[in-house]
Amino acid sequence: MSKTTFVIAVLAGVMAGSAYVPAAAQAPPPPIAAEPLTPRSVFVDDIGLKFKLKLDGDATDVVDVKDPSRTVVVRYTVQPGAQFPWHSHAGPVVVNMVSGALTYVGAEDCAQRIYAAGQAFVDPGQGHVHTAFNPTNTPTVFVATFFDAPAEGPLLIPAAPGGC
Repeated sequence: MSKTTFVIAVLAGVMAGSAYVPAAAQAPPPPIAAEPLTPRSVFVDDIGLKFKLKLDGDATDVVDVKDPSRTVVVRYTVQPGAQFPWHSHAGPVVVNMVSGALTYVGAEDCAQRIYAAGQAFVDPGQGHVHTAFNPTNTPTVFVATFFDAPAEGPLLIPAAPGGC
């Protein structure tokens, strides 16, 4: 091998090796990642929306949404131990658990409700303050359908945690 060929071969090897980044050196995923699956959309028909929620034998709460016409669907990935800040939503949110588990804590009673893959629940929104966190050692994924979503801006409205 000539000296020139050897130098080119070494440089090619160094350049190829510099593109390799070991898995340990990659940036970690964000604690909570939100991926919109749809744009914020508006129903073309005049619609109404009402949910009746009965949790743990409590009285039935009725969530009556006056204008649920704006909607958006978002996929959330929550890393182990990550927690949403205390918040509410403009309107109700239907949550479908894809994988892992999510512990949901409402500020009104501080009860921890755990939802797992294959389960669904309704967050009433409209001032209902809560938080949620991933209690597992694997990422949790869920899809949230927001009703009465704002036309733009954040979907989570920051709130004080209450007495929890």
